[in-house]
Amino acid sequence: MSETQAEPAAPGGGLPHIRTMQPADLAAALRAGFRDFRRAPLFGLAIGGVFAAIGGVIVLSLTIWRMPWLIYPFAIGFPLVGPFAAVGLYEVSRRLAAGERPSWRDVFAVVWAQRRREVGWMAFVMLFVFWVWMYQVRLLIALCLGLVSFASFGEFLAVIFTTPQGLIFLAVGHVVGGALALVLISITVFSIPMLLEREVDFVTAMITSLKAVFQSPVVMLGWGVFVTLAVLAASLPLFLGLFVVLPVFGHATWHLYRRALP
Repeated sequence: MSETQAEPAAPGGGLPHIRTMQPADLAAALRAGFRDFRRAPLFGLAIGGVFAAIGGVIVLSLTIWRMPWLIYPFAIGFPLVGPFAAVGLYEVSRRLAAGERPSWRDVFAVVWAQRRREVGWMAFVMLFVFWVWMYQVRLLIALCLGLVSFASFGEFLAVIFTTPQGLIFLAVGHVVGGALALVLISITVFSIPMLLEREVDFVTAMITSLKAVFQSPVVMLGWGVFVTLAVLAASLPLFLGLFVVLPVFGHATWHLYRRALP
């Protein structure tokens, strides 16, 4: 799919029709995600591997720079940028659904072409929210624990799990982080697939995604929590679980998008 092959926006510039999602839609999207991963495993393994490698490098860098206390919030916030990392997976699923055989050249060409389209603005929005997430963690550490440093990640965990100040930091941090994650997931879950497929501006895409989430709040909240916890669990063993979890959820998100915005 080239830039000129994207679908036009809805007539009159209005938002597209949005279906109300049911739990059965989530199950069907997951099955389709597994199916796409089995049909084109190399794409998923490569993209998941790149994502895992980036996570490993950042964690190693934080350890070398003697900032191990940032590893925990980074691991929590890292899944927030997952939708942008899955752009290539969306294109693979789109081609498979169209009966085409995806190739590295075609998929990379579509991903590369997004630099001149609205997906780039969504990347900026996601990175900005991730920056806010990491900044508020530093602020909360200063407010709750004071201007202290930790010699190791284990020492940081011991402080936040065994002291009153640490527990306050955990409680407030997770509430703030949950709010940020809810906002980010709501505006990106369908907007990035929509920008890949249709000629709309990123503001319209974000509004459409937000409206779709609010139209099926319980189902979409459950999806967001499930995906976040699964990606977080996959990140624990040196991010190795992302080799499989990220591509499956990437493919599944595309099929969920096609069900929500037929």
